[in-house]
Amino acid sequence: MKSLNDILAGVEILESNGDLAILINGIQFDSRKVKPGDLFVAVKGTHVDGHQFIAKAVELGAAAVVCEILPEAIPSGVVVVKIEQTQVNFGKMAAAYYNHPSANLKVVGVTGTNGKTTIATLLYKTFSLLGYKVGLISTIKYYVGHDEFPATHTTPDALQIQELMAKMVDAGCEYCFMEVSSHAIDQDRISGIEFNGGIFTNLTHDHLDYHLTFAEYLKAKKKFFDNLPGTAFALTNADDKNGMVMLQNTSALKQTYSLRTLANFHCKILEKHFDGMLLSIDGQEVWTHFTGVFNASNLLAVAGATLLLGVDRNELLRILSELRPVSGRFEIIRSPEGKYAVVDYAHTPDAIQNVLSGISEIRTGNEQVITVVGAGGDRDKTKRPKMAAEAVKQSDKVILTSDNPRSEEPEQILADMEVGVEPHQKHKVLSIVNRKEAIKTACMLARPGDIILVAGKGHEDYQEIKGVKYHFDDKEVINEIFGNN
Repeated sequence: MKSLNDILAGVEILESNGDLAILINGIQFDSRKVKPGDLFVAVKGTHVDGHQFIAKAVELGAAAVVCEILPEAIPSGVVVVKIEQTQVNFGKMAAAYYNHPSANLKVVGVTGTNGKTTIATLLYKTFSLLGYKVGLISTIKYYVGHDEFPATHTTPDALQIQELMAKMVDAGCEYCFMEVSSHAIDQDRISGIEFNGGIFTNLTHDHLDYHLTFAEYLKAKKKFFDNLPGTAFALTNADDKNGMVMLQNTSALKQTYSLRTLANFHCKILEKHFDGMLLSIDGQEVWTHFTGVFNASNLLAVAGATLLLGVDRNELLRILSELRPVSGRFEIIRSPEGKYAVVDYAHTPDAIQNVLSGISEIRTGNEQVITVVGAGGDRDKTKRPKMAAEAVKQSDKVILTSDNPRSEEPEQILADMEVGVEPHQKHKVLSIVNRKEAIKTACMLARPGDIILVAGKGHEDYQEIKGVKYHFDDKEVINEIFGNN
């Protein structure tokens, strides 16, 4: 329990009614979860305005309400507090309720279009292998030490973040690595977190269904770095055309990493193979179990952040040689007769281009590249033709198929993708709605030595169709078809 006064510390109160010393059992922004003695914060969200549910929260036993607009009838016995910007301040209130857990952790956030999951997860693995107890908030899983929890969002809501970080502190974690999505930045879900560092990967075409313009998407990412404190580091990818933009207004220590130009942290690829790469990081060689230029960049970001957090360089190189790819990120499956399948989460035009370039770099002869790719429903439609176009550029054959159609008709999604295929390339493209049949067809078309890219879902073990999630795991399907089970 915590007093309402303590929860509101640092938040400007415009008007209040009742005793602010009242003890609060819990804090909620979802009226359905309110229990007797809780504080309900009426947050004006993207789709729903919490002010509409104040009466419901009170009915369920809320002892106090924080809002931007006072209710017409103030309920008897309920403390009501008016503030500005409940969405911005909710994270601060949640942090106060959980005793500011981020102050007792070294928190590093990773943002960008592609690479967030890989970098955050590899940082978690690096510091775990170094002997630290570590937390992770990512697209695939949330971890508190070695205890895992299912991930609901790339970056969960502010209350869930603070609760997770409190669990990390209670479990003795010293570090927390987290993905920071543009939605989370824009919606102030990371408000109340004291960051020790931020990493920028890249910025490419994605989420324009939400941000509407690329400029707004960039602005959301930059906001994260603008708000970093002077005690933190801001590590940016100098190879991305928007990388230096992130550093323009930050108070944090400005650091860069690059494969192509002068930077604080530099990497050169010396050898590329299907099972790994030999890298030179700041002049020191290290063998890694990763392949592709994009993964060299990801590993360099991990190396840079690890060194900025004070780890010995020789220890870092030892750990880098032990790391393995993240689930569903350029994950390779081999059939008994020598066909290869690469499972990757690539679901943007740039990610498709990167993973296919990675495959192209390690081709040794006349192997075919057969790509199976779809696009998610109820998401940015403008990237669909671009994804198909990128797939066709670097593939011998392309099979367009369902991803997570959600509420949309999969045939319409495929039609949107087909727009990106030039007339002279149509002979290379098939459209097969059923994802399992699409993967099976690709495997049948492949000869020994050929490479099948199955893109879009990566680690996901479901397909969402008309509001229902059905079990579907690309890796399981491929292993079944290959006869590896």
